[in-house]
Amino acid sequence: MCSLQRTITSPGDASLVRDSSLVWLASGIVGVSFGAVSVAGGLPVWVPVLMSLVVYAGSAQFSAVGVLIAGGGPAAAATTGLLLNTRTAAFSLAVAEILGPGRTARFLGAHLVTDETVAFALAQPDPVRRRRAFWISGLGLFAVWNIGVLAGAMAGRALGDTARYGLDAAFPAVLVALVLPAVRADAVVRRCAVAGGALALAVTPAVPPGVPVLVALAGLFLYRRRSLEAGS
Repeated sequence: MCSLQRTITSPGDASLVRDSSLVWLASGIVGVSFGAVSVAGGLPVWVPVLMSLVVYAGSAQFSAVGVLIAGGGPAAAATTGLLLNTRTAAFSLAVAEILGPGRTARFLGAHLVTDETVAFALAQPDPVRRRRAFWISGLGLFAVWNIGVLAGAMAGRALGDTARYGLDAAFPAVLVALVLPAVRADAVVRRCAVAGGALALAVTPAVPPGVPVLVALAGLFLYRRRSLEAGS
């Protein structure tokens, strides 16, 4: 733990904090939205708050809570979140060597792995700065996200009807915003997204809420695998 404290209080941290601050701000705003819509959609305050502390995975949290609000069961919600979050396994491998020595650093670091934190850390020019960047970005994001979720959850309790304020559209809107850059950049991803969406729409009338998302994800993985095999 002492080595971890020295890692995140080294000279030059001010520039890393400055560079991370805009990402923290954006994360806090999204966290407020997540907390508010979760509670206004009918979930108790403790659900988004506890999920953010224990799970801490923005897109997976949005998807899981979206399934719950739509009437899906906990199993469908958890499966959806886990499938969406499998990408962090590759991220963890990418930053495993820069977390620092000791099990404590690896355990805490694994919980802080996000798209933004990994990208920020790997963009640094040397291993020492990568390590500091990871911890500063990761701890800051975790703190701001959870503060935002708590604030949004407390506000959402007072909002009542989500449809009245248009908040019922917030979850699909945020998810579209999260995936749009990848869809624009990669033709294979676009084809996978279309295939998954078509599957979800096809089964929606016949299955319980939450299941279409799982079917779409399964379709995405199968289509992606076939596309990669065809290209190899």
